[in-house]
Amino acid sequence: MKPRMHFDDVAWEKSSDIVDNWKYVLYAQDAWSKIGNFLSRQNKPRKDNDFFPFKKDAFNTNLLMTFTDDSGAIMRFPSPGAVMFPEVKVRNEVAIMKFILDQTPSKIPIPVPSISCWGQQHESPANMGPFIIVDYIDHCGNMRDPLEFPDGKPGERPVLNPDISALRLESLYSKLAQIILSLSTPTFDRIGSIKLDHDDGSTWKVSHRPLSYSMNEIVQLGTLPQSKVPNIIHHTASSYFETLAELHLAHLIHQRNDAIESEEDCRRKFIARYLFRKIIQDPRLNSQWIFHEEGPFPLWCDDFRPENVLINKDEDIAAVIDWEFTYTAPVGFMHAPPWWLLIEKPEFWPRGLDDWCLEYDKRLQNFLNTLVCYEEEAIRTGRLVESQRISGHMRDSWNSGDFWIMYAARQNFAFDAIYWQKIDQRFFGASGCLEVWDVWRERLDLLSSEEKKDMEKYVDMKVKEMETRILAWEPGQYTLEHMAKMNV
Repeated sequence: MKPRMHFDDVAWEKSSDIVDNWKYVLYAQDAWSKIGNFLSRQNKPRKDNDFFPFKKDAFNTNLLMTFTDDSGAIMRFPSPGAVMFPEVKVRNEVAIMKFILDQTPSKIPIPVPSISCWGQQHESPANMGPFIIVDYIDHCGNMRDPLEFPDGKPGERPVLNPDISALRLESLYSKLAQIILSLSTPTFDRIGSIKLDHDDGSTWKVSHRPLSYSMNEIVQLGTLPQSKVPNIIHHTASSYFETLAELHLAHLIHQRNDAIESEEDCRRKFIARYLFRKIIQDPRLNSQWIFHEEGPFPLWCDDFRPENVLINKDEDIAAVIDWEFTYTAPVGFMHAPPWWLLIEKPEFWPRGLDDWCLEYDKRLQNFLNTLVCYEEEAIRTGRLVESQRISGHMRDSWNSGDFWIMYAARQNFAFDAIYWQKIDQRFFGASGCLEVWDVWRERLDLLSSEEKKDMEKYVDMKVKEMETRILAWEPGQYTLEHMAKMNV
């Protein structure tokens, strides 16, 4: 897909360098000893047996302590260089995990690890950073393992096994479908991150801005200043979509390197963002795809995917992890079928977007079959009512193209390819251009005079930026403090 935004390679290199070198700070003898002693004290009266680094993921460094009773505890620190809002991340992850534990098993039958302790940086051993301590859940792998193509070459991105049988696929999909359906049932009156109301100790409410996966990513790899990430709670779906549209524009303006390929590419990218904002702001256009404008708003986890579902030897779900980018969101997010049915994202599919759509459509039928069966069982047992079904909405979202609006709204680096191939002509009519990448030339007149003026100013700026490559990054105090310890 030709005009996809690329990560700022200068920022990416710096981010990766910090992530790679943090272990030398974390595993230094004094810090390691303080962390181990802290973790041991928090888990008394169990007696510790061993303490060692555990599996590292994209955003967390995990340390495992085992005990003589064969149990274990994991201490998780946000990785500096990868996590741009560490204290918010930890606070949000703790809140959503406690909410799910509070609702289980009657309302949300999702297994999550129990939290024994958590704290912000000033409460952590050796002042290493915000942390969470959870019980270790014994497992044999994650749900991606039985789904992915087994003969992939080293370095290749994982994809769904094309030879997997329909019966086996639907069995695995059904377990994932149950989690999605469980997440869809609790609803709230605003869009944001939830918190337990300490006044009554039992009511959960939206109390903070949403922190999404893409908000972290465009600060980390798109050099967006943290101050440009909105700090507001939303009362309507359209206001949140408009915020995401403005973030797409801010991202393009502020990404210092690798944002554009040429002056022509720059105009194409600005026009796509202005028109996407128009699709959101124009009542004639947004009435086609924004439903439940004032809620209620379901829970949404940006990072939910098979890889974050731990399984046992029988391939049953042992636990679901990595909840940091979970918030209440527009209904359209939940009504869109999950992108991860093929494991790989559409923008990275090796045979292009059209082929991804053909393969996805086949697997979507498998997924919806399992979801319908689970919905019927849940209705029969009284855990769901007819109006809470989501299978039909998912089918409609895919057929109408609403799926692509939801995807483009959340995926900053994939936005351009998705917009021009899947969104533009639905709202602004067919084009006479032979190449979809040239349609922008026919859309210029749809911009206001102010938008055209701003675009030309930014095009001049972005083209001049191409002459040099510098690090323009605002990683936050947490990362800066650890950078000083590493001398990077």
